[in-house]
Amino acid sequence: MTAPLRAAVFGASGAIGAALLERLQRDPRYGDVTALSRRGEGHLHFDLADEASIAAAAAALAEGGPLDLVFVATGVLQEPGKPGPEKALRALDPSALAHQFAVNAIGPALIAKHLFPLLPRDRRAVFAALSARVGSIGDNALGGWHGYRAAKAALNMLLRNAALELKRSHPLAVVAALHPGTVDSALSRPFQRGLRPGQLTTPELAADRLLAVLDGLTPDDSGFLYDYTGTRLPF
Repeated sequence: MTAPLRAAVFGASGAIGAALLERLQRDPRYGDVTALSRRGEGHLHFDLADEASIAAAAAALAEGGPLDLVFVATGVLQEPGKPGPEKALRALDPSALAHQFAVNAIGPALIAKHLFPLLPRDRRAVFAALSARVGSIGDNALGGWHGYRAAKAALNMLLRNAALELKRSHPLAVVAALHPGTVDSALSRPFQRGLRPGQLTTPELAADRLLAVLDGLTPDDSGFLYDYTGTRLPF
């Protein structure tokens, strides 16, 4: 009889993170699903800008044994009270750029740093993080949104590097960057005007799609960016 799987969802208080948490908790394959967020009630707490908090969360998770799935469902597009994504270079602000990289690239990479040691070596394990199609350099034909695009591109590269490193010790593991589509959430709400009919997705449908994509990936697929249909996107 196969032992129940363990999962951890970072960013479980967000729209997609909460939907992922709910779906995994209902999945009979999983016997232990831990929610982690910055402020969520009943969640294990961490802060993307505080590596010590990530290390402490990893230590707490380690007490339960290896993790079969780590999903990083964090991200920021626009800081509350700050101007929206930059449409031109003249709008670049160093502090805003630094914040984009801290939340969208450095934070998830630090989670990988501290959570990779908790992945089992003798069976399939998955580390996934939300990225974005706009972080694809090869797919960029519009420009703009400089900080968000650059930070997500950096995340994609960090995950690619991490996947290559992890493969040496965990040959059955999968690392994936995932584009969820345009999901109805606080992140996308200021930018939903003008969307095509059907383009906006519920968090629940997005969670179902992303988990289905992960179920279909093999170790040979590790280290790449995928959209919610399972299509590999260019870096």
